[in-house]
Amino acid sequence: MKNYKKNRQVVENLLIEDFAAEGKCIAKFNGAVVFIEGSAAPGDVVDVEILAFKKKKFYEARVIDTHSLSDKRATPFCSYFGTCGGCKWQHIKYEEQLQFKWQQVNDHLHRIAKVDLPTIEPIVPSKETTFYRNKLEFTFSNFRWFTQDEMGDGTELDRDALGFHIPKRFDRILDIEKCYLQPDPSNEIRNELKAFAKSKGFRFYDQKNNVGFVRNVILRTANTGDVMVIVQFAEPNMEDIEATMEFLKGRFPQITSLQYIINTKGNDSYYDQTAILYGGKSYIEERMENLTFRVGPKSFYQTNSDQAYELYKVAREFAQLTGNEHVYDLYTGTGTIANFVAHQAKSVVGVEYVAEAIEDAKINAQINGITNARFYAGDMKNVLNEEFIQANGHPDVVITDPPRAGMDEPVVRTLLRMEPTKIVYVSCNSATQARDIAWLDEKYAVTKVRPVDMFPHTHHVENVVLLEKK
Repeated sequence: MKNYKKNRQVVENLLIEDFAAEGKCIAKFNGAVVFIEGSAAPGDVVDVEILAFKKKKFYEARVIDTHSLSDKRATPFCSYFGTCGGCKWQHIKYEEQLQFKWQQVNDHLHRIAKVDLPTIEPIVPSKETTFYRNKLEFTFSNFRWFTQDEMGDGTELDRDALGFHIPKRFDRILDIEKCYLQPDPSNEIRNELKAFAKSKGFRFYDQKNNVGFVRNVILRTANTGDVMVIVQFAEPNMEDIEATMEFLKGRFPQITSLQYIINTKGNDSYYDQTAILYGGKSYIEERMENLTFRVGPKSFYQTNSDQAYELYKVAREFAQLTGNEHVYDLYTGTGTIANFVAHQAKSVVGVEYVAEAIEDAKINAQINGITNARFYAGDMKNVLNEEFIQANGHPDVVITDPPRAGMDEPVVRTLLRMEPTKIVYVSCNSATQARDIAWLDEKYAVTKVRPVDMFPHTHHVENVVLLEKK
């Protein structure tokens, strides 16, 4: 390690050995692990600056120079790569991304669960690796983030932006012209909305001082062709709000749901705000096989529609339904999985903490003519009592799709008490999934594992596990 001016510590010619959690890379130095941020790749030889040394166990570092590049690399396709904070693996070949995600699942299940495991099946790749998201949110800001190139060209800089938050900087927004995440007309709507706001002299929002007029825009695109646009305003200036809505309505007739929110709070969260319908329907619709799912302004729906279908097909396959089973779908959300498997089951019961989501689930069952699905809102560990089971039937199969934190231990204990024949565990975090599998090992054996890639160019991976009663 060399000491540079101002106590800067640099390690030269360090070999990047592998990927680590959260999309970082790892190397070894002085017998300790070095976690490296930025666009490094396994096989690179680099110089890094040490940013921190934690409890004499590991370093945190960033790349400052590269001597040789790995054959795992690809050429990033987005001009904002390395600045925006999204799509952090554009510089990695897609087949290498898939291999790491598979390895991550394998490592978590073996190292954390420490139970007997079958051979983990190949990961299901995403058919599309760009323009695959159905929802994005963009922020208006008068405090634009400038790149070194922009600051160095000598031109007068416009401080207004409409784009994404810079990582770890809530108050700085990277202006986006073209994003490769969401299909048309997402980019055109965002760019023309910004140009309209500028032409009208609207004040872009100031995150630090909570002042300004235009604040945020949410774009949802569906596989049916439906488009939802929700504009958040920070002031109740109805004349300018109506002018904005009329502009969008006239310029983009393909918008099927046009809404706005007046949000005067100190944050952009809109789940406690009223979305006001200006034009079209109050929802958009997604299709999956012969089912239609209604998605409102606050509804949760998997953000990669095509891969959600692949994920749910895996869950349904693992459940091995014959039409005679009582199925419980825990953490059902808006009932997507519950309604997806209902035609193959005798009955389905969906349980979810968020009451508004359960109302969406009931509507989705109704519009699809599903009569054998029931939905309940409440805390899982309190809802799933003996009285509930007697009223709704003992579950033969439980499908559970919890948030990243996994299932609370009391919920796992409830599953062990209910003793369904099969548990299909869908997870967006294989580490917490592995922890829960270790708890379930008391009565259940893992018989199938199949990862599914929902988010290309990121480190995130979904995983489906089948557990069968011993």
